[in-house]
Order: sequence, then C-alpha cells, then structure tokens
Amino acid sequence: MMPEPRTLAGRLTRTLVVWIGGVWLVSVLAVAWYVDREINHNFDNELVELSHRMFDLAVEEIDSRRDEARVMRPLIAPTPLFRDAAVVYQVVDGHARVWLQSAETPPDTFDVPVAPGFTNLDAWRIYTVRHPTRDLFLQVADPMSERRDALNRTLFGLLLLMGAMLPLLALLLSRIARQQLQPLQQLGSEIGERSGTDLRPIPLPGLPAELALVGDHVNRLLERLSQSLDVERALAANAAHELRTPLAAARLHLQTALDHGLRRGDVEGALAALQSLSHRAEKLLQLSRAESGASLARAEVDLVQLAATVAQEFWQDARAMGRLDLEVPESGAAPRTLGDFDALAIALRNLIENALSYGGTARVQLEVTTAGELVVRDFGPGVNDVELRTLQLRHVRHSAERAGYGLGLSIVATIVAKHDAQLVLGSPPAGAASGFEARIVLRPLK
Repeated sequence: MMPEPRTLAGRLTRTLVVWIGGVWLVSVLAVAWYVDREINHNFDNELVELSHRMFDLAVEEIDSRRDEARVMRPLIAPTPLFRDAAVVYQVVDGHARVWLQSAETPPDTFDVPVAPGFTNLDAWRIYTVRHPTRDLFLQVADPMSERRDALNRTLFGLLLLMGAMLPLLALLLSRIARQQLQPLQQLGSEIGERSGTDLRPIPLPGLPAELALVGDHVNRLLERLSQSLDVERALAANAAHELRTPLAAARLHLQTALDHGLRRGDVEGALAALQSLSHRAEKLLQLSRAESGASLARAEVDLVQLAATVAQEFWQDARAMGRLDLEVPESGAAPRTLGDFDALAIALRNLIENALSYGGTARVQLEVTTAGELVVRDFGPGVNDVELRTLQLRHVRHSAERAGYGLGLSIVATIVAKHDAQLVLGSPPAGAASGFEARIVLRPLK
C-alpha cells in the first residue's frame, strides 16, 4: 500500500515549527546565559553590601567580648531572631586566626586564602573584605545553590512557555499555510478539470506572482495542445473530404477496366485519379505542417534566390516552361526577410500551381519587389467579387469547371500568418483587363 503523500501545507508547517523552535531554543539558551550573568551580578552586589553593613556589627561584637576573645577558640555570633536572616560569615586577622564566626557556619566553609575579593568553591561563593583601619578581614559565604535555583527557575519558565506556545504556533501556522495555499489548490483543481474536450484557459485572478507565472505557462501549454488537436482534426476532416473524389474515380475506372477488359483510356483515367490523389495528399500534409507550425525556422531568406529556386522547378515541366516568367529587381541588394525558406517555397509553389491551373493558357508572372513582396499574377479569366471573398475557404467549389483555389490558398494563408505577413488577393491585377493576383507582403530585413 502506497503511503499517503504529504501535503505542502503540512511540510511547510513542520519546517517552520522546527526552525522557529530551534531559533527559540537558541534564544532561550542565550537568555539563560544573560540571566545567569545578571543573577551572579545581583547576588554579588548584595553580598558586598551585606559585608559592608555587617563588618561594623561584627567588630563591635568582638570588642564587646574582648575577654572571651583572649581564648584561642573563635567567638560564636548570636543566632538571629529570624532563620531566613542568617548569614554565614567569619572575622579573621592577617594571621588567619578566626575571631568571630556565625553559628550557622558549616565546617571548612572558608577554606580559602585571606585576600580581598571573590573566591568560588563548589558549594559557596565567598567574598572577603578588609577593615580600613584594623588588621581584620570579614568573609561572607553565599550558597551557590541559591544562584543555581534562581537560574533553573528562570530557564524552566522559559522552556515551559516554549512548550506551551509551540503547539499553538504549529496550529496557527498550519491554518495560515492552508489558507495561503488555497490558490494553489484551486489552480490544481482547474488543471484537473481540463481534458481533451476541455482546453479552456485557466482563469488567473488573484493568484500570487509565482503561481500566476505557473498558470500562464500552463495556459500556453493548453493553447499549443489545443492547436495541435485542431490540426489533427482538420487533417482528418480535410483528408476525408479531399481524398473521397479521387479514390472514387480511381475505383470507378478500375472497375470499368475489369468489366470491359483493359482499355488504355480506363487505365489512364485511373492513373490520373491516383495522381490527383497523390497531389491532394501532398497538399494535406503541407497544410498540416503549416497549421502546426512545426519546425518553422527563423533565418534570413533571400527572396530572389527563393523565387529563382521555385521557378526553376516549374521550368523543368514542359507545360509551365513557356508560360512562367520571373521578374526580380535589376539593381541594388536582393530583398531579404526573416522566415522559413522551405515554408515560403511551399506557399509560392501553391500560388504558381493555382495560376497555371486556373489561368487558362495565359502567361503567369512571378515577381520579387524591392519592398520585399512576392507577387504571382496570371491574366486568365480571374474571379468575381463574391468568389474573391471566399477563395481562402477550404473545399469551396465555385463551379464544375473551376475547382477553386481553396486548399492551396488555405496553405498559403496559414504559412503567411505564421510569418506575421499579409496575403493580399485581387482580381483583376492593376492595369489588366482580367486575371488574378496574389501578393505576399513580408517584413523586409533592414
């Protein structure tokens, strides 16, 4: 059984809680170090003040009991009335003789050198101060346990607060993370609703900049996918429409040849139908490639070289050799554009084929202008205004005698659009009584 994937909100919450907890713990340790210093400082100040206040009292006690002090044993100070007011101290001279000590002084408490200042033992912190006029020293001991207890209480309070706040912080962060990640969930839901039949762009209102960028890329991907599916559907529809007639004609001619014996006319008719079938299949593949925009290059194209290459192909056909004329600029640099040489050659080839096929026996001109235009014109019968408006529609048949320019011009129009150019159609050409003109207006390179 596959483990349930972790949510982004949960991962974000855990990461934040761990990092915040770590930073908080470091802060607690830093605070504990600072508090420890402050506690020791405050306790030391109190110890110094207490020593200064008690020294006079201790000296007075010794002076008042001078007779007892002559004995080598130290004097024992009276026990204070309140137990919590008891102070562990002793008075010694420069020869380390103990003159007076408190009744609460444990043995070996003051096992330290007789020198002014602070001294640390395992259980005590001892402060020694010298009398300003007599050779006496007062040593006061403060238990270290009190300082440690104060530090432990402070540290415990901070850790307790941290332990109480972290679950609340985790809950709050989890709620905030889920709330802030709702746009991501909505984006995922919108993407999940898309399918082969629903490639609508994903709405992007209110998305953060990062998610808006993702949504924009997804919309571009959906657009490309939609275009690819449209090309596939169009290819299937065009193939079904365009290939039906030549297939039926070829089958009819072959069936007639089988029924009446092989006759040359029937076999030639079948070959003509198959040639038409091959020609239309080529057109469909050209249309599919043009509409998909697959592998369209963006390179510098010499329009004179392009026109000469296409014209040379037609001049090798005896039917076009005497009818096709090529006109190029006589001086200056050849006009150039940015595009796909092969795709533009396909567009130009389709225009010339249409002109040769539907221009009767009239001559056909292929012209390259200095402005970067490719012009194909014939001086045949041309078309009327109504036909001119529908020429770029696919599968249009204006009459039984004229198959129309439909599929070839659809290919041309698609290639021209992919090059951000214009296809201008006119009938008749300027200055002519009849004919047809197709002009590809490209963007010349400067």
